[in-house]
Amino acid sequence: MTHATRITGLAASAGRLLARTAHGSVMLMSLFAILFAAAYYMQAGAQEARAERAEAVSLAVAEAEREAEAMRLSSEMERVRDWVAKRYRVSSDALEPAFVEVENSAREAELDPLLIVAMIAVESSFNAQAKSHAGALGLMQVIPRWHMDKIGHDNDHTVLFDPRFNVQIGTLVLLEGLQRYGSLEAALQYYNGARHDPEKRYTKRVLSVKRQLQQVLASSSGA
Repeated sequence: MTHATRITGLAASAGRLLARTAHGSVMLMSLFAILFAAAYYMQAGAQEARAERAEAVSLAVAEAEREAEAMRLSSEMERVRDWVAKRYRVSSDALEPAFVEVENSAREAELDPLLIVAMIAVESSFNAQAKSHAGALGLMQVIPRWHMDKIGHDNDHTVLFDPRFNVQIGTLVLLEGLQRYGSLEAALQYYNGARHDPEKRYTKRVLSVKRQLQQVLASSSGA
């Protein structure tokens, strides 16, 4: 029952009492009881509202902290980003959104983020606007016509030029390959559309870059 309903009920009861008696003292006591009850419930309502506001603020702060954490690179990925910026002549600021998404998507897919970075290096050399003759777009060179189930049929293909969205979709494609074929090598060859390449050239290139990134981390940690 709400506070307003309770007060209305009390007022109605007092009104019936006043109608049955003309005794002044009873009337006064009844009015006092109504005012006291109204003040009590108003105070209780204010306390409840303050508690609700405090809880809402606490939840908003916690959500903001989670979002800030999700937008923050680990120290390891910061070092990788800085190395990539120098190696591929791309500004750190331009790389930041993609690297943030690499960490988030890799964490969700239980993959090594360095693997995703290595794939981007091989696919597009960190050019978010890259477009191949086959129609592959963005950082991870996703081909829209093959992956509309992940992109969303209502989305325009140009959404793949968004670094974060592109990394999300590219990671999903790799994860799909892992789920279908059971090994990283097969998943990488699936990603590249070269499952029947006996030399596994795409896998070798990606893993070679990944080893290079691991060496970057090892050397920067030592320094």
